[in-house]
Amino acid sequence: MSYRFTLQGAGLEARPSGALWWPEAGLLVVSDLHFGKSERLARRGGTLLPPYETRETLGRLDADLEATGASHVICLGDSFDDLAAESALDEADRLWLIRLMAGRAWTWVEGNHDPGPLSLAGSHRAEVVAPPLVFRHICSGALGEVSGHYHPKARLPGRSAPCFLIDGERVILPAYGTYTGGLWCDAPALTALMRPDALAVLTGPRCLVRPMRA
Repeated sequence: MSYRFTLQGAGLEARPSGALWWPEAGLLVVSDLHFGKSERLARRGGTLLPPYETRETLGRLDADLEATGASHVICLGDSFDDLAAESALDEADRLWLIRLMAGRAWTWVEGNHDPGPLSLAGSHRAEVVAPPLVFRHICSGALGEVSGHYHPKARLPGRSAPCFLIDGERVILPAYGTYTGGLWCDAPALTALMRPDALAVLTGPRCLVRPMRA
């Protein structure tokens, strides 16, 4: 169901959920959770959305942690829709998240929506270097880079889906959160970052692989 590939010598798996799994390191990576988006929109007078996206995202994360047995989690930025969304997290959701964090190394990477430390436990970093890979929110073009931010998605006949973008030098993760938009994978901002032979690995019930520029 997952798509297995190698990045700069590291054996990785793109999971159908949108999480990236590095078995050798016991590391699960997710990006752009955007917890609290419905609360942030309501607080700022925007579109009202059903306030269940955090719970749905937590359920998917819980399932990935159960399936992989990950000992370390990196959240690649924009984990919260803004810094105030963390303090507004529903108490049941906060306790669920704390339970998932218990007994694991947990790293919050800063994003453009949450560019500062959270009150939650775990380490808070601008980026994480774990040779041969480096983890940061926004792609800089470095070799072995794992990033998020762009919420890439791809078209299929009759539908679209969030997708990983993968080439031999870097990978851009899809948004893991439930209420997230996306940027088409053939957008200039993304084709400028990825090699011509890059693949789009679509999420869903199982991973589907197609050329990024198809």
